[in-house]
Amino acid sequence: MLVLLAGIFVVHIATVVMLFVSTIANVWMAGTSTMGANSTGLWLDCDAVKCRQIAFAEGDMPSLKAVQAFMILAIIFSFFSLVMFVVQLFTMEKGKRFYITGAIMLICWLFILIAVSIYTARFPHYFTDPRDHHGYSFILAWICFCFSFIIGILYLVLRKK
Repeated sequence: MLVLLAGIFVVHIATVVMLFVSTIANVWMAGTSTMGANSTGLWLDCDAVKCRQIAFAEGDMPSLKAVQAFMILAIIFSFFSLVMFVVQLFTMEKGKRFYITGAIMLICWLFILIAVSIYTARFPHYFTDPRDHHGYSFILAWICFCFSFIIGILYLVLRKK
């Protein structure tokens, strides 16, 4: 049981780090153009020469702000869940379950789901070139989505021994 909890703890730390990288890196969409490699993230649009503010249509900017907000909330809740796990590990009686930690992690999972779903639904029409593809930040966000769901469920099921 101790090995399982340690493994979950390591995966949880990896999820927090991947969420952070996914949110701050500007590679949600990547591709090549006549000027070289380019990438677009949640914050900047970068090409081989420089980075600039994202230039989506005015109607899509609230959606981008929502994606940014939900990814930041996911990082906060994932980190808070990690702290709650450590607190519960040392203060909770034996035989009890990690309900609070699991619930907070499932809220994080929901925030990731909302953010990535909005991005998937609202922004693919900006990247119509056949050389454009989803970047590693977008893929990391989906991996964090899977990990946070699995970790949240495991926290709800596991008991402190």
